[in-house]
Amino acid sequence: MENLILHIEGMSCGHCLNAVNKALDALDGIEVDSVKIGRAELRFDPARIDAARIAAAVTEEGYRATPAPSAT
Repeated sequence: MENLILHIEGMSCGHCLNAVNKALDALDGIEVDSVKIGRAELRFDPARIDAARIAAAVTEEGYRATPAPSAT
């Protein structure tokens, strides 16, 4: 599993948090650690899904998601 931080623009309330959580929960191969206004932290299996697809799922909900650069 690899760690991933998504920077998310456009979130401002509990509804936003729920929408992002729901979008992430629908994906296979990830474990969500936390979702906060403007940020999601998770782990994913790169053999099953990639960071771009995870960000796209959040973007499809109406928010702009950008994977943070890897620290490795």
